[in-house]
Amino acid sequence: MATEEAKTTAELDALFRALADPFDPAEIKWRVTHTNHEGTRGAVIAYADPRAYTDRLNQLFTPTGWTRSFEVSTLSAITRMKRDKLIQTGKVLVTCTLRIAGLGTQSDCGEEWADEENAMTSAQAQAFKRAASCYGLRRYLYNFREMWVSLDDHKQPVQVPALPKWALPAGSTQPASGSKPATVQRGPIDQKITAKIEGFRSALGEPIYGEILYLMAKVERARDIPNAQLQLQIAHWMERALRGIEKVRTLAEQIGEPRFTAVVRRLQVNPTAPLPDLETLKILAAELDSEAARAAA
Repeated sequence: MATEEAKTTAELDALFRALADPFDPAEIKWRVTHTNHEGTRGAVIAYADPRAYTDRLNQLFTPTGWTRSFEVSTLSAITRMKRDKLIQTGKVLVTCTLRIAGLGTQSDCGEEWADEENAMTSAQAQAFKRAASCYGLRRYLYNFREMWVSLDDHKQPVQVPALPKWALPAGSTQPASGSKPATVQRGPIDQKITAKIEGFRSALGEPIYGEILYLMAKVERARDIPNAQLQLQIAHWMERALRGIEKVRTLAEQIGEPRFTAVVRRLQVNPTAPLPDLETLKILAAELDSEAARAAA
């Protein structure tokens, strides 16, 4: 009996190691999350196409050894800014339930603005990848620190960063650089603070909310923050960001929509949400503050 249990545990450990093994470098892509004011440099994050996830699952469990299902819902009558204009839109919300034979079931959600092209596909892909990460797939990508690269005229990277050795699969011959970042110490977490952080999502908007989580803890969900001290720091920064948003809204009302639109156009802000990232938020607040002072003079 003990021998069989030990064998089963060893087999499970091997499966989880195989699930967590880095993807082939050819599967890794880079997405620009935000740019500097001039648009000449941008911060990039690494990600993998959903096909890399399905290939890994098929390889380890065969196509009949795992299943996924989706539940779709929508939110309507949501206002956001797109191409310098306020528009009425909605959101597509997708929950993916992923079941792997012998390993159990995990689920997570994804979302996308309804007016975006291929909104359903994007939300489904996000939900699937988040559910898969619960088993260890792509979690190593959270270890990447923010990296800035030069951009071309289309706001795309001129050259993507080299993958460090720890981000390459076993036996890879691709040149690597860098060392693995220090592991964040795990410890007790406060569920009340987790709930408080999750409550900031709707108030901050997905871009700012996600950016703070990623920059400070390299996670996408509040429940994955590794310790209570980091939880408090993230909650503090989210409170500061919320005060910044409230300031922007107050100043926008104070100077009126025409002047607000003029400031947004002058800054060449083309957000996918009312306030797309922290850098834009700070710049926008400062510019609106100056505009309000000129209007009052």
